[in-house]
Amino acid sequence: MIIDGYVDEPAALGVPPYISHYVRYAAGVLMMKNYCVDYLTIDQLRSLPDLGGLKNYDLVLVVGGVAVPGRYVGGEPIEPAEVQKIFANCSSSCLRVLAGPFARFQAVQGGRFAKLGTLNAEVCLGPDVTVELYNLLFRAERPYNDWELVKQASLVGASIIKRHPRYPNIICEVELSRGCERRTHCSFCIEPVFYPHFASRPVDHIVEEVRELSRQGCRAFRFGRSANVLAYYSDKNSGKPVPRVFEQLYEGVRSACPAVEVLHHDNANPMYIVQYERECVKILETMVKWNTPGDVLSFGVESFDVNVLRKNNIAAEPADVLRAIEIVNQIGKVRVEGVPKLLPGLNLLYGLIGETRHTYEENLKWLRMILEQDLLVRRINIRQVIVEPGTPLWRYAQLRKLKGPDPKLYKTYKEIIRREIDIPMFKRVVPVGSVLRKVHPEFREGKITFGRQLGTYPFLVGIVGRIENPVDVVVVDHGPRSLTGLKYPVNLNEASYEELIHLPGIGEKRASRIILSRPIESLERLKKILEDDEVFEMLRKIAIVL
Repeated sequence: MIIDGYVDEPAALGVPPYISHYVRYAAGVLMMKNYCVDYLTIDQLRSLPDLGGLKNYDLVLVVGGVAVPGRYVGGEPIEPAEVQKIFANCSSSCLRVLAGPFARFQAVQGGRFAKLGTLNAEVCLGPDVTVELYNLLFRAERPYNDWELVKQASLVGASIIKRHPRYPNIICEVELSRGCERRTHCSFCIEPVFYPHFASRPVDHIVEEVRELSRQGCRAFRFGRSANVLAYYSDKNSGKPVPRVFEQLYEGVRSACPAVEVLHHDNANPMYIVQYERECVKILETMVKWNTPGDVLSFGVESFDVNVLRKNNIAAEPADVLRAIEIVNQIGKVRVEGVPKLLPGLNLLYGLIGETRHTYEENLKWLRMILEQDLLVRRINIRQVIVEPGTPLWRYAQLRKLKGPDPKLYKTYKEIIRREIDIPMFKRVVPVGSVLRKVHPEFREGKITFGRQLGTYPFLVGIVGRIENPVDVVVVDHGPRSLTGLKYPVNLNEASYEELIHLPGIGEKRASRIILSRPIESLERLKKILEDDEVFEMLRKIAIVL
């Protein structure tokens, strides 16, 4: 039994609708050992009346843990106490195996120290789950980063995606590289602890995995499991990016899955873009040629305070970050049905060495500058650092007192950013009239169904009405962290009263007038009913039909 407790790491995500590479690789190794493999998510397991069925398994593998906790819509990651309860319900002869971040430490909330512990597991696998699980089961001594073994496991284990409760509406995190290309690392970063040496996976292996996942029914992929996607296959001596490799990768992936619906990315280093601007521009152009709309490159900015940047060995200068944002905007803000192809996303981290009130002021100053210069960023993640074992920050905290974020300052400035930056930025990124294809329902609140597309950092959309299946949506309004949308196209002769009042400029009186005037047979007739040319032109932007 594989229990998917979901992972969230700096370079890997497995919270639904994502299914992580760990799960697929582990399934492959177990199948290679001729195990009959069952699979449950932690949310499925929570819904069962008891855990008695676990006593029937010879091996129970729990994959889970978060290194960068956040707020989740698609599922709630497993808790340490749940891992212990699962293993306590296994038979005495069962081999209890733990993989993912929880196999190394337990981090639950930002602003805290991670805790060490094995959570009653007999075996805790390291980050190279494929090799360690294979060596355990086959009594072998395969080396780390054995890409041939990873390829075999990824192909054999691809069929496990069909067991996911959201199948086929899932997105697979596809591994590109391991480790960070930098020679020294940020004080808080867990990536070099997991993977001390930078290594890139062969292009043909990735293409073959995508081909097999496509054959199993997956149509959405994210190139994650990478600290800096632009450094994939970078020159080992100079560190320079290699644009031609990306052309081979994307052409191969598009050929392997011609029906791809989502092809997105995750992390990119803004300083790397500035350092190797000519090469990175070529790579970004290739990405925008082959990716799908709504894509995001996550920039680990962490702070705009120069003092904090230097004390935490973050290789960035605020002006260079601004330049990297400009470069991605120049190439990626081309729109498809109103949605940009590729934008940067910003990560801000609080609780680092050297942080003061000035840090909060600097962050807000630079964010305002980005807005004033009419640059687009898809989203701004604001979180508190977790001090995790093996990092320089952990060692620093053992020797000196590390102050956490000031609660009042953190809350105050976070609210200012959400109000002053997020809302106007949101309106620029996806203006009224933008069309989001295939929005999947997640949950309902009253008369509103909230949904998201498959993708990296997808928009949360409140759709008027009860939505049971994926629908196309047109954006009609913006909130601080979500959009309001209507089923697209909007048919004025069929739309409900609740849908009509959410149209820009309509309101209760005009909604009633439209309903009483049905059927409306022409745009000229609609214009007379509205009695407002500006509102009429706005409705035309939303592509209403009669």
